[in-house]
Amino acid sequence: MKRLLLTSAAALFATTAFAADPELIVFDWSGYEEEGFYPDYTAKHGDIPTFAFFGEEEEAFQKLRSGFRADVGHPCSQSVEKWRDAGLIEPWDISQIPAYANVDAAYKENPIFADDTGVYFIPADLGATAIAYNTEEVPAGDIESLQVFLDPKYAGRTSLPDNVDDAYSLAFLATGVTDWTTATPAQVDAASEWMRKAHANVRAYWADGAELAQLMATGEVLISWAWNETPVTMAADGAPIGYQREAKEGSSLWFCGYVNLQNGPGSEQKAHDFMNAWLQPEVTDYMVNEWGYGHGNAQAMADFDTTILDEVGMGKIDAPILRQLPLENAIREQMVASFEKIKAGF
Repeated sequence: MKRLLLTSAAALFATTAFAADPELIVFDWSGYEEEGFYPDYTAKHGDIPTFAFFGEEEEAFQKLRSGFRADVGHPCSQSVEKWRDAGLIEPWDISQIPAYANVDAAYKENPIFADDTGVYFIPADLGATAIAYNTEEVPAGDIESLQVFLDPKYAGRTSLPDNVDDAYSLAFLATGVTDWTTATPAQVDAASEWMRKAHANVRAYWADGAELAQLMATGEVLISWAWNETPVTMAADGAPIGYQREAKEGSSLWFCGYVNLQNGPGSEQKAHDFMNAWLQPEVTDYMVNEWGYGHGNAQAMADFDTTILDEVGMGKIDAPILRQLPLENAIREQMVASFEKIKAGF
């Protein structure tokens, strides 16, 4: 959500890490302050934006509700409706973001992201969540199914994300649900019961890719439900880590993007310049090659070498995919409540 290089300092509530251009405050996940994401902005304005970080979307939501002010925010797709309903965001002026023309039509047609009142969400980054595993200690046959997370052989050697959306993408898939936009309360209960069983094997819930990489590098954790960034970067460093996106029950895809925050204290022009800079083709190259994630510029992604996309875990697969699309707020709140109980051992 969302997602790389979160440090303990960045996890502090809305910690401002880089005070630069005072006319643009970006409320973001740690790691996205890297200048490779918005080079055109820096070239035009001579400075980087000021960044404030959050560690999890509910934290960001509550901070904004309590009065914290920024110009641009970076939620993931399933949070957009909640942020809209709370009056936290306002439409972008698409006439100031010409690169929006290269965004996939699917995002433009979703009424949660865009309707006759304007465009509220612009996709920026996307990735996969699937099984990361130690190739030296976990036989390939064991990770053909998501039920490996229940296998008593791996008691105390698995890890799950400390993120309700990613965790439930696993639990839904494992219980036969591949489209959570139509999920019922009963299906949430079934997924929660499955996750309660998986919890018995969990060594730790990871909050970010760096934490998971450490757990897997030491051998404490052999199997995890993970963003594709972690196995890609670990394998590049020579670690015996594989990535299984084609378990028989499937894997997940998530996407996040930027919103124009209501009553931002800075420059609307600079907010729009930042967004247009984010959608440039050179950012697609940076996103895929340096982070292993996909990018909101669908045209540039379509032109990308499929071999590289396969290598970073973003290629096409022959297995079910649960897309982390917006879902009913009541269903998500049920997930949130159940997840907190499960982590606490109930």
